[in-house]
Amino acid sequence: MKANLLKAASAVIPNQQILVNMVSRRVRQLCLGHRPLVEFVPGLGHADVALTEIANKKLTYESTFGQNGKVGPAEVVQFPEIIVSTKAKKAA
Repeated sequence: MKANLLKAASAVIPNQQILVNMVSRRVRQLCLGHRPLVEFVPGLGHADVALTEIANKKLTYESTFGQNGKVGPAEVVQFPEIIVSTKAKKAA
């Protein structure tokens, strides 16, 4: 992966988690035979092609957070605690 492409793509998508997910999904598509959306130099890897597409704003994302009718994030349910017995063993 080329550092200049990563820097350019990070300027378009500042959230690193979203950027990683976009690149990995696009690399998977390119490996399956999908055509690149930009012209590229032969010899570039699939990740570099994906970063070039993001830097050229050919790929975007849409956040679906909060679009399912709920106002806030989902409620977190606590895992039940394990109760450990602290009985002392008697010497034999």
